[in-house]
This record gives sequence, C-alpha cells and structure tokens, in this order.
Amino acid sequence: MRVITTSVFDLFKIGPGPSSSHTIGPMKIGRHYLHHLKAMPASKRSLIDRLDIHLFGSLSATGKGHGTDRAIVAGLLDWLPEDTDPQAFLHLLDTDASYELPIDGANIRISEKSILFDQISHFY
Repeated sequence: MRVITTSVFDLFKIGPGPSSSHTIGPMKIGRHYLHHLKAMPASKRSLIDRLDIHLFGSLSATGKGHGTDRAIVAGLLDWLPEDTDPQAFLHLLDTDASYELPIDGANIRISEKSILFDQISHFY
C-alpha cells in the first residue's frame, strides 16, 4: 500500500486576488518572462519598445474580475505572490497608470492597454 501525503500548503497557496488560479500562476509567468527579458542580450532587448499580453480562455473571460491583469503586471514588476501587499496589488492599473519594467538599460513600459482580453468563440 502506498501512502500519499498532502500538506495544507499543497492545497492552499498564499497570494493576492479572489482566485489564486487566475493570479498566482499569471504572476509567476509574468515574473518568469521578466527574468527572460533580463537574460536577453542588451542588443536584442533594446529593440523591444512595448509588450502586448494576450489572455485567452478563462483568463480572458474572468481576467479583470479575478485580477489576472494586475497579477501579470505585478509579475512583470518582479513581485512575488507570497510577498505582495494586497493594497498595492489592488491599485495596480488604476487610472491610466503605466509602469517601466525593472530592467537595466531598457525602456519597456506596460499599462492596461498592454493587456488584451482575447475572446475565442471556439477552439480547434
């Protein structure tokens, strides 16, 4: 007989938003992409002047209500889910705010306009 142990920490994750599946994952992906940009040679990175972030499926359908857009921005700003100040998180993307990504030698700005909620009526 094999015993599978599950910790309460496997079931519950600390992070912002009403739906951790729509915030923690996107925040970690945003942060991962930030680190990918930082590792990119400066000559390539200097060619980037903006990011377009496309959300599909349930992330698109419930993204604003569940904070997915704010979570992606938080990740791109190098925030971690477990360290995020809930009040600061709630105010991300307020009133036409824009943010410069924390990358040396680059001028990449993101804003609410950077996030596109794509609606696909069917999948192939």
